[in-house]
Amino acid sequence: MLIGYARVSTHTQNLDRQMAALGEAGCERIFKEKASGRDTRNRPKLEQALRLLKSGDVLVLAEWDRATRSMSDGLAIINRIARKGATIRVLDRAYLDLTSPVGKGLLAFLSALAEDERQRIVARAAQGRTAARRRGVRFGAPLKLSAEARAEILERLARKETYRAIASHYGVHASTIARLRGRK
Repeated sequence: MLIGYARVSTHTQNLDRQMAALGEAGCERIFKEKASGRDTRNRPKLEQALRLLKSGDVLVLAEWDRATRSMSDGLAIINRIARKGATIRVLDRAYLDLTSPVGKGLLAFLSALAEDERQRIVARAAQGRTAARRRGVRFGAPLKLSAEARAEILERLARKETYRAIASHYGVHASTIARLRGRK
């Protein structure tokens, strides 16, 4: 049986291209999910696809990095499939024969490249956040209280008013007032 697996990383990405390719490849069952490629432990649909495989079955992927972006996870997936007597077919890497040691080695190399790309993405994102912070961009939820309200609250706290009374007046939770006092 041909079992397909499709994955995108975010809810803004679209599975249509992968689903079409897997359908054209003749997959009888296709598992799809929206999850990070970094960690295969939190991917229930991949796990279902791997559990369903039997001897002679083929796990079909549109692209190798849809399964994983980690070399160690990639090798674990390959070994798990091989132990079941099944194999993998990667549509954008038709030259890979995963029944041979050379094919498995090539796939391990591709896994290393995917892991390297993942690390580069993480590094670029961190650099972007650092540059944005330098420009004064604030991350996280917007502040619930204006600068004027925060100053008034600090004055009320200095007068020993309770967190609960102040929070009730401003329509926020007492923990918001406590955090504000900690910031000063």
